[in-house]
Amino acid sequence: MKKIRIESGTGWDGLKLLLDGYQSVFMVYDMAVRDIAHTISNGRIPMYGIVAGESLKTMEQVIGICRWLMESGADRSSLLLAVGGGITTDMAGFAASVYKRGIRYANVPTTLLCQADAGLGGKTGVNLDSYKNMIGTITQPEFTYICPLPLLTLPHKEMLSGLAEILKTFVIGSATLYRKTVREVSDKGMEPAFMFDMAVQAARIKARIVARDEKESGLRRVLNLGHTFAHAIEWFEHTHGVSSPYSHGQAVAIGMVMAAHKSEHEGIARPGLAGRLEKDLAACGLPTAPPCNIDELQDAMNKDKKADGSTIHYVLIREIGKVTVV
Repeated sequence: MKKIRIESGTGWDGLKLLLDGYQSVFMVYDMAVRDIAHTISNGRIPMYGIVAGESLKTMEQVIGICRWLMESGADRSSLLLAVGGGITTDMAGFAASVYKRGIRYANVPTTLLCQADAGLGGKTGVNLDSYKNMIGTITQPEFTYICPLPLLTLPHKEMLSGLAEILKTFVIGSATLYRKTVREVSDKGMEPAFMFDMAVQAARIKARIVARDEKESGLRRVLNLGHTFAHAIEWFEHTHGVSSPYSHGQAVAIGMVMAAHKSEHEGIARPGLAGRLEKDLAACGLPTAPPCNIDELQDAMNKDKKADGSTIHYVLIREIGKVTVV
């Protein structure tokens, strides 16, 4: 089994101890979290800031990172530290995987979504012609360091995005944690301390799955619950110029409901599952209905990177805590 290393701490001292074990560290960070990046660097780590956005998640940005690494003297023994959300960790991890045929990297996720999901598992990459993550590698980080401090000032929409991925993971692997999260969030909202605890729980569930199937040849596909629909929704909104598009996590929430309806239609789930999921997600403040007719999403689903030829693999829900791939 591949070991997926997750480290967590209440502040940055734990991260600094981890970095002490590396002679040469370079940092790529999202400009939106420059204060956090400067705190971590403390003037000792060379830094390269990027503007993280889906439209900027391109090979050109990755080449820019690689060129900076080369000009800064990074060698095969260097560690590239990615500080930011999923777009930053995807691009920095991809750059690390191809620069000088591969150097080490580590992730410091600063969004709830990245802490619970995107910052671990080793998937890296960039978009191609509005299709998500069509170019990339699976290269495991040295470690992912999760800290609650970035959540204290995270915008509400970003917290919702992370909440959706946490609930997705619990739908896959823990009915108990799913019920606990829905109850707490619907009653009290998204308290940062609670959400951090749930992010760590979700990260550990994902790590166990990835450790058993790093290259996504079987079991790991369950982590794509809701994502075939979600990526198509994101493609639709981008290509149709929607002024206020859903975040990735919000699209995943909608995708989970669509997967639940398909599960009932295919006879995999008992009637009522989709209604329950829809009610729970809505109680947590998440959207549940797609922005268009499913026929308008079909072309994007056919081009999804998870499709095998003409076959689209769907992750369907048997019941909360149990899923299957068809």
